Parts: sequence; C-alpha cells; structure tokens
Amino acid sequence: MTPEELKEYLGQLAQRRLTLSTMIWGPPGVGKSSIVAQIAQECSIGFVDVRLSQLAPTDLRGLPVAEDGVSRWYPPEFLPGEGEGILFLDEINMAPPAMQGVSQQLILDRRVGSYRVPEGWLIWSAGNRKEDYAAVYNMPAPLGNRFIHLEVTPDFDSFKAYALSRGIHEQLMAFLSYRPALLFQFDPQQSAWPSPRSWMMASELHGAGLDIAPSVGLGPATEFLSFVELYQQIPDLKAILSGVGKPDFPEEPSSCYAVVLGLTSRCRGAEQAHNAFGWLVEHAGAEWVQLFASDLFRLLRQRGQMGSLAKLLSRDSRMKAFLQDYKEMLGL
Repeated sequence: MTPEELKEYLGQLAQRRLTLSTMIWGPPGVGKSSIVAQIAQECSIGFVDVRLSQLAPTDLRGLPVAEDGVSRWYPPEFLPGEGEGILFLDEINMAPPAMQGVSQQLILDRRVGSYRVPEGWLIWSAGNRKEDYAAVYNMPAPLGNRFIHLEVTPDFDSFKAYALSRGIHEQLMAFLSYRPALLFQFDPQQSAWPSPRSWMMASELHGAGLDIAPSVGLGPATEFLSFVELYQQIPDLKAILSGVGKPDFPEEPSSCYAVVLGLTSRCRGAEQAHNAFGWLVEHAGAEWVQLFASDLFRLLRQRGQMGSLAKLLSRDSRMKAFLQDYKEMLGL
C-alpha cells in the first residue's frame, strides 16, 4: 500500500483502539516511523518509540531487585505505565534472536516480567525486508503469526502531500514532480541514494546552499543542478501571486512543473491563490490548472483557508468552467 493508504489504515486502527499487534514492512526511508508518529499526534495519544536493535534483553525485561526475600523485576522507565498511546517497536527484525524472544512475550501476552502494557496502548512494530539488504534476522513464526502485516511502498503523490505540508524547498519539489522516478532508487552499492527521507534531508541542505549529493547521491544531484539552472529562467512568480504579472506560460515541460510547484509552495493565502488561479486559467492548459488545484487545495484545507478561496473564485467570471469541474473539491 502507499504511505497515504497506510496512514489511513493505521488511523482506523488507532481511532477504534483495536489492540491487534501490527507489523509494518517496507524499504528504508519510505516513512514508516514518521507515519506512526503522525498517527499518535493526530489522535492526541501517547507515543513511545523503542529501537529494539539497540537494546539488550535486560533493558526490556528490567532488573531483578530483592524485596522481602523475593526477586522482583523493575521495568524500564521508557515503557508506558498509564493512559493510552502507541508503543512502537521499531527495527524489530534487526534485533538479535535473544532480544526478539523477550519482545515476543511483550507482543503476545502484552507483558514482560512483572510489567503489563496498559489496556489503552497499541503495540505496533516496523522493519525492513531482506531484499532491502538490511541486517535483519528471521522473525520467529509464532511471533509473526500474532501480527497483522502491512507492507508500504514508495509513492510520489503521498510524498508530495507530506513534503509540501512540511515546507520542502520548492525547487526540489518541482524537480521531483518532473522526475518522480528519482523519488526512490535503492542502491546497496552506494552510501547515498534517493528516498523520501533523503530528499527531505536534501531540502535542508539546498536551503542552506549546500550540495545535496551527500544525501541523494551524485547522479540525482547532478540532474537537480541542471534543473536549478532552468529554474532561474521561469516567469516572476511573486508578480503572478500579487496579481500584477501576466507573463506567458512556459512551453518546456520542466519549466511548467517549476512554475506550478513554485506557485503552490509560495502561496500564502486565499488572495494569492486566487491571483495564481486567474493567471493559470488564462494562460495554461487544463492539466496544469488541475495539478495546481490538487496540491494547493490540500494545503489550504490544512490552513483553514479553503472557504476564503471558494468565495473569491465564485465571484470571478473567469472561473465559471473551472468551478464547474472543481465545485465538489471546493465545497460549493
């Protein structure tokens, strides 16, 4: 499933408080851990991230302490003691067999030693697959049979929705819209290769004026530099958003992506969105208007600005055909 589909599925599990142990499989850098963290935040519940590959069995089981001639196990402080939330056992299949054996009791019986997982907590896990060249161990069959298994794969539309909401650099987003095949290209022979996670790191590097090759690899970085040179030749986006610029829409596809994603990234309110729509409707093809609409509407909904934009568009005579096609998306 795509990251968006995974998030929807996990969101249903969390909202319904289904205490089914869940295993998320997928390649590195696809966003497994961040999706689980987002679910916890959106559901306003606790989140405990435990990296089992970094622990020894005693770290999870706790330490024996003598009390009145009886040995009692004191659980570690990082395990939840009350409330509700997600206990996330990350990198579970990178943990050695002895560690997986201890975690098996936690997952199967919701307890380990004298510790019991509070009823309101969900137990989810994640791990890479053998084909990802990760240093993983086989998961014991009894443990695997207690999980529901979900597999996530890279998906550009899911990444774009996430990246735009996190303020990814507009030039990187425009480049990946033009070259979506470069979103994920796993190369076990290279230290740096492109993935959703490494592109988000590349955004920070590029914003600081640094080379992005250490994050995504030399090949993708070289292509991106060529795209940036082209980016300098696109129309004045600031003038378009302000409503004073009426340049022609570019013809070269890479420039078209640069303009549309640049407008999306820079748009800060309903007035600027209205100006950009007016220009695109008059100068660009329907496919570019649709691309702008699908990305921008998602952002404006998150900001609570869709109602203001809908009012502005409904008063604009130029938008009749556009409104007919998109009135459901606009909520009209």
